[in-house]
Amino acid sequence: MSLHPVRLLAAAALCLSATLPAQAALNVGAPAPDFTADAAVGGQAFKFKLAEALKQGPVVVYFYPKAFTSGCTVEAHQFAEATDKFKALNTTVIGMSNDDIETLKKFSVEACRNKFAVGADAGGKVIKDYDVALKMVPGTMADRVSYLIGPDGKVAAVHASMNPDGHIDAMLKAAAKFKK
Repeated sequence: MSLHPVRLLAAAALCLSATLPAQAALNVGAPAPDFTADAAVGGQAFKFKLAEALKQGPVVVYFYPKAFTSGCTVEAHQFAEATDKFKALNTTVIGMSNDDIETLKKFSVEACRNKFAVGADAGGKVIKDYDVALKMVPGTMADRVSYLIGPDGKVAAVHASMNPDGHIDAMLKAAAKFKK
């Protein structure tokens, strides 16, 4: 079986990029771009609206390159395991990638373990608005960046690293500050 050249290039770039630091485009205090996205949780599609979610409390918006790749699956498992901790802090979690909604329906069950939503940014608009496009792969593949958006719609915390480890702890610590 041979890989399509573009997929081969993307896979090679993902492997190489795992050793490089991710770049966060939005700084703490910056307004977070509002968005609505097709999303899935537990295999069921729905419309995720950031503005609506923020009415309930802080929101973790974490960007990842591609569903079902090793690092993205590890990160999804870690967020799934921490879902109850985020809920206790009244914090919503949504993962965002440029995958289509059909892929994310499956990912929401298998990798996210029916615990939190993943949003489809197939056109890359949200990735562009947050300026988190993976620089090594032309197009709309996201870098691995996590943001905690406060109920005021501003970035409260950022964790940028291609290593999936550390994102959950950083976001939990930031979300805990809103609980006080």
